[in-house]
Amino acid sequence: MRKLITAFFAMMVTVVAPSSAMAAGGHGAVLDEVHMNMNDKASLQNGAKLFVNYCLSCHSAAYSRYNRVAEDLDIPLALLKENMMFATDKEGDLMKSTMPEDDAREWFGIAPPDLTLVARVRKPNWLYTYLRGFYQDESSPSGWNNSLFENVAMPHVLYELQGVQRLVGKVEAAEAHAGDAHAAVTDGTNPITIVGDVKFELEHPGKLSPHEFDVAMTDLTAFLTYLAEPAQLQRKKIGVFTLAFLVILMGLSYLLKKEYWRDVH
Repeated sequence: MRKLITAFFAMMVTVVAPSSAMAAGGHGAVLDEVHMNMNDKASLQNGAKLFVNYCLSCHSAAYSRYNRVAEDLDIPLALLKENMMFATDKEGDLMKSTMPEDDAREWFGIAPPDLTLVARVRKPNWLYTYLRGFYQDESSPSGWNNSLFENVAMPHVLYELQGVQRLVGKVEAAEAHAGDAHAAVTDGTNPITIVGDVKFELEHPGKLSPHEFDVAMTDLTAFLTYLAEPAQLQRKKIGVFTLAFLVILMGLSYLLKKEYWRDVH
């Protein structure tokens, strides 16, 4: 019986505990850890707003519908129609980009990928680091590059929020992950931002401070994580009740076993 109990609790730990995020990506890149709260509806709503305003014009989320997002995130339909949908869209429509693929290939060299499952393919830590790793690069066709995805075709669509970063160089392992906001002030006036193991100087500030931008990218990452599995908001709640039921059932089964075997011993 002791072995059965040990195995049961080992299974519970495996199911409930989140898998530890890898410190490095597929090519050894250092990733920053994103701290998301998938029960924070305000964070998810802000992420949805950022996605619609800055991502949906090029990228689609073609496996998700507007009305499902509104229902899951407690967004009133009137607010959804006014702020999150194109004029020709309907509530039950899929979240598709209006950019023709042929034009996208001509402008960027490749059609922007659908983002519905990107959080499952790339993982949240990768997305969080990527979104914060854009910097100005005059040698790039778009004028931008990314510390995590070298020579990426995507321009920095969020530059008005983050500002314009200049690449300074790599940092030592001890400096990486040195703080939640990853920001300090140099001897001059420009803030230094550390993303993963890369240091940037913020030459032209955006509408948000470095910390505020990190929070906004946390919200956007959380929304992309939601898009990849909308049922997770309900699944995790159901999972807690299921595990609690199994614990109670195990206790009752053990008491029943003792009752049956009492006369045998």
